[in-house]
Amino acid sequence: MIETLVLTDFRNHISCRIKTHGRQNVIVTGPNGAGKTAILEALSILSGDRGMRGAQMTDIVRFNGNGGFSVFATLDDETEISVVFNPGDTNRHGRIDGDTATLSGLAEKLPMVWITPREDRLFVDSSAERRAFFDRLVAGFDSAHSGRVARFAKLLSERAVALKSGRDMRWVDVIDDHIAATATAIAAARIQYAGELNYFLENAAVSVAGMLEQMLIDGHSTGDTERTYREYLGTTREIIADKMIIDGVHKSDFGVFNKTLNLPANLTSTGQQKTTLLELILAHAKLMHAHTNRRPIILLDEAIAHLDDNARQNLFAGLDSTNAQIWATGIDANAFDNVPNAVFVSCADGEISNILVSKQE
Repeated sequence: MIETLVLTDFRNHISCRIKTHGRQNVIVTGPNGAGKTAILEALSILSGDRGMRGAQMTDIVRFNGNGGFSVFATLDDETEISVVFNPGDTNRHGRIDGDTATLSGLAEKLPMVWITPREDRLFVDSSAERRAFFDRLVAGFDSAHSGRVARFAKLLSERAVALKSGRDMRWVDVIDDHIAATATAIAAARIQYAGELNYFLENAAVSVAGMLEQMLIDGHSTGDTERTYREYLGTTREIIADKMIIDGVHKSDFGVFNKTLNLPANLTSTGQQKTTLLELILAHAKLMHAHTNRRPIILLDEAIAHLDDNARQNLFAGLDSTNAQIWATGIDANAFDNVPNAVFVSCADGEISNILVSKQE
């Protein structure tokens, strides 16, 4: 759990310091453009990811600032985590207790998941959006997953260039070997995660559809799956030099089924889709706590805007059962009146004020 968060030159925040006073729920409210989402984005960058917006680091630095930014947090076990982007650098730098840390190391120390308005259409948008969302969840379960996904995309690009340029096929053999091994590991991680997540889901079920995933579901070993996919790559070179045509884990899709309505989630109403999405996040948080024994962080950016009072109370009751710390934003502070065990932060023009702390329950 985060005890203190400090931002410097991040988006429209010159300097921002928030103490959570040991509370499970941190509620940040204010008008549009106040800098609420920037606070959650800064937290998301502490997880080792590029953040909930997927922004370039140079786009995050404060306008008219010195060209860099920093995000610093102290956890309830007194661990200090920070991410710094220095002026003129191309990469950000992570530290844990003052020592240089890898991005995957940050992710292991601070498991995190988020919902933004972008996810409102998750079940009806493209498979690429769903794949990216679920792969981010899988990475919380398997810290090496994000690296594999990035490596796989790079290998596909290298393969396409090698085939189109007529390079020595022995070099393509090497690339295909790496592609097959990486793809199989990605598919296996997805299947394992879906199975673990379904254990914590009551009203929904997650499935994965894809060439390699289906082989694993059908009972093929990872070795057999890797060899079969390697053969596929070797026999399609004459007709497939385009990385977007070739089949593989970059074409897979995640499906979510609403068991209460007996319908795929994409065929349910917008409100029902939002409820299903929130249930997924609750289940993920429970899985992370069971898997890592750490309290995950859940970021909810305007996620409760369209929920009625009863739905909001049920949501925070469910969140309470996850052992997660919740950081939520909203325009209307009154919408959070009944949230227990909370610290309330007002935000305006990149500055925070009026920090109120509820009684701890």
